[in-house]
Amino acid sequence: MIRPALAALCVALALPAQAQMPAAQQFGAVGTPTSGRAEAIGFYSRGCATGMVRLPESGPTWQAMRLSRNRNWGHPETVKFLQQLSAAATQVGWRGLYIGDIAQPRGGPTPSGHASHQTGLDADIWLMPPPSLSLNATERERLDFAPVTTGTRVNSRWTPAHHALLRAAASDPRVDRIFVAAPIKIAMCRGATATDTPWLQKIRPAAGHDAHAHIRLKCPAGSRFCTPQEPTVAQLSKGGSGCDATLQSWIEPQDPAPAAPARTHPRQYMLADLPAQCSDVLRAR
Repeated sequence: MIRPALAALCVALALPAQAQMPAAQQFGAVGTPTSGRAEAIGFYSRGCATGMVRLPESGPTWQAMRLSRNRNWGHPETVKFLQQLSAAATQVGWRGLYIGDIAQPRGGPTPSGHASHQTGLDADIWLMPPPSLSLNATERERLDFAPVTTGTRVNSRWTPAHHALLRAAASDPRVDRIFVAAPIKIAMCRGATATDTPWLQKIRPAAGHDAHAHIRLKCPAGSRFCTPQEPTVAQLSKGGSGCDATLQSWIEPQDPAPAAPARTHPRQYMLADLPAQCSDVLRAR
């Protein structure tokens, strides 16, 4: 008869080594999506996804960048949105779009980079008119971002076409919000009227977004376990456009804030930190 303590030890030793690995390493090691129905699971920065589809590396109006990361996977609605937005970019005078990270094949935390991009509903678009849509894999790795801000202002790279492109994206009902550097939001607020409120409120200031825009879609229909963004943008801005006096505070010197309590970064999450369904997502064929 095996004693309980010995039995527990045997079970522990039988657990696969990967069970003790951070979730980011486990999801980052999976190179294919699950089959079956597409579903975003959990929150944008604590989740995973099933039935993801790959944005083709190149299309008539887009190119996926940084292919070595294998992060050009998304919920089918996200991929469809990006293809449509890239076509809309041609209406503002661009050849199309350079599209950065969306998600890994099964979502989840990434070994490097983002805290979000875990459910296939986040996507980065470069704020640079593509000089070419025929870049090879090496060129896609080496091409640098071109920031459209310098200090607290937009620079000469910012054009009315950028404004029109972001307006087109934010006007799409599938979009929950778009993160850009504060000077971009301020530039877009100039001359804004009440008729701009429904879309302009979705443009939200965020540090580190001076060369790309981070687009976040709403939970799509059928994603039973998807956790929506709360509060909504409308609640954050109290129904306004987000162009009030508080926006200026994003670029004004501030007194040092009290040190925030240390938080676990998503790259440090273990599988148990994610929704229970994510364990099944990893095991699925």
